[in-house]
Amino acid sequence: MISRNTILLSSLALTLLAACSPESGQTSQTRYADLVLRDGAIYTVDAKRTWQEAVAIRDGEIVYVGSNQGVNEFAGPDTQVVDLKGRLVLPGLQDAHIHPISGGVEASACNLNGMTTADQYLATIKAYAEANPDLPWITGGGWLMSAFGPGAMPRKELIDQIVPDRPVLLYSSDGHSAWANSKALELAGITRDTPDPADGRIDRHPDTGELVGSLQEGAGSLLNHVVPPTSDTQLRDGLRYSIKMLNAYGITSIQDANVNDRDLQAYQALDESGELTLRVEGSQWWSRDQGVEQLAAMADRRKKYGKGHVRANTVKIMQDGVMENYTAVMLEPYLMDGDVRGIPMFDPQALKDAVTAADAQGFQVHFHAIGDGAIRQSLDAIEAARKVNGPNDHRHHLSHIQLIDPQDIPRFAELDAIANFQPLWAFADEYIKDLTIPFIGEERTRWMYPINSVLQSGGMIAFGSDWSVSTANPYTEMEVAVTRMNPEDDTDSVFIPEERISLDEAIAAFTINAAYTNHLDTQTGSIETGKLADMVVLDQNLFEIPPSKISDTRALVTLFEGKTVHGDLSAL
Repeated sequence: MISRNTILLSSLALTLLAACSPESGQTSQTRYADLVLRDGAIYTVDAKRTWQEAVAIRDGEIVYVGSNQGVNEFAGPDTQVVDLKGRLVLPGLQDAHIHPISGGVEASACNLNGMTTADQYLATIKAYAEANPDLPWITGGGWLMSAFGPGAMPRKELIDQIVPDRPVLLYSSDGHSAWANSKALELAGITRDTPDPADGRIDRHPDTGELVGSLQEGAGSLLNHVVPPTSDTQLRDGLRYSIKMLNAYGITSIQDANVNDRDLQAYQALDESGELTLRVEGSQWWSRDQGVEQLAAMADRRKKYGKGHVRANTVKIMQDGVMENYTAVMLEPYLMDGDVRGIPMFDPQALKDAVTAADAQGFQVHFHAIGDGAIRQSLDAIEAARKVNGPNDHRHHLSHIQLIDPQDIPRFAELDAIANFQPLWAFADEYIKDLTIPFIGEERTRWMYPINSVLQSGGMIAFGSDWSVSTANPYTEMEVAVTRMNPEDDTDSVFIPEERISLDEAIAAFTINAAYTNHLDTQTGSIETGKLADMVVLDQNLFEIPPSKISDTRALVTLFEGKTVHGDLSAL
């Protein structure tokens, strides 16, 4: 029973709090803000999805969110006051699946991103080789599978004609296929008699058995022992490139989908020098040639990289490949000769054992799962961990999830598993029309990227870009989530219209939901008092324009802990 004295003490405490609160009318020098933003359209993404006019920031934190009138008492003689002139402000955006270091390194190598034809690739390779005559290897990537037809098998002879004397190794934009010339295959000791690895495929001519020059999934790693390693300087320069790009989009937090010791060292080095204007959750790669014993090293990294803006609390498990090269794991066979169902990277029981062990040690598990078979195996593994370890707050999530069997859609909510979609892929481009639908059929196509179905079943969705596989531009990704159409051509038909979502839901997936995925939701993801001042000011109000114009949006200013890391507040 609550006593009368307890009630009186509680009332007294509330009175004292009210007297000290910003709305009490009392002001003091210690309560003045460093920065006040006023006259804005501030979409807070709080629990009630409220709109406000003004924000006050002190020491990197939000100390007030509310009306223009209420913010006035936070403006002292040294406070910077900025008139937003009605512009839209969102919480700093978060990318829940991205590859900043490898993407940044690739941008300075033989970069094929943004091109679409084999002729363009060959011209770029030739120009890069001529401009870098002293490089012992030509490396890079970014080529599209769609440029080479079903199966994604570019021929080695295409490169041999322009670079015959040096080894060349170039990865596809999604990283699941490699394209090598004859010199590279020779140096690696790969011949027509080399057996396929368990997790990949060496492409061979169906009639002669000769090497084609393309290697799928784990087969690309057969060249690792001869390819020169990336230097620490290259890693850090690549990361600097990505930080600048991401801040320019309004992105202030990420989950790096594949990190090792050297990647984490690069993040830590830039954090210590003050250059890391991103909050980073690193997904530690689960090696397929090791078992649960690797968790000891992962726990050591988690402890070592558990300060500043860098964390490594996540384990990344890749369970399958991709549909375009028939390595995504399917419940039913692909529509082609033979019983082709993809390549499971882990036996389902081994996957359950790995996830249960990682879960028991407090790790979040981040799955790569594209086919409906891999998705079911991943959900089964989470379910197995729940049965052994009980419920917890580790927030396991499945990325990509291109094709979900409808029976598995409700399981995301049932298992508290987050559906981490890359929404840019949810329209009918060449990958879907030419390389996927013909090999899975119309019936299964209905369940490609079922974002709305997961939402309606009570599941949480978060968004990521998977850059450099595709653009890191979150506004383009939001547009596709809302329209399910080509963002560069709004005359296309809508791809599975019932899976469109609202703009509010798309923004949440890039803010508070991604923050939840990154275990940052108590600090970021919404504009609320007490949270860190990560925000972005946009050049147009997403809620006042046609959905087809969302991709035209530009970030004018990005704040990270109240500091400008992109743009100029005084220019607003």
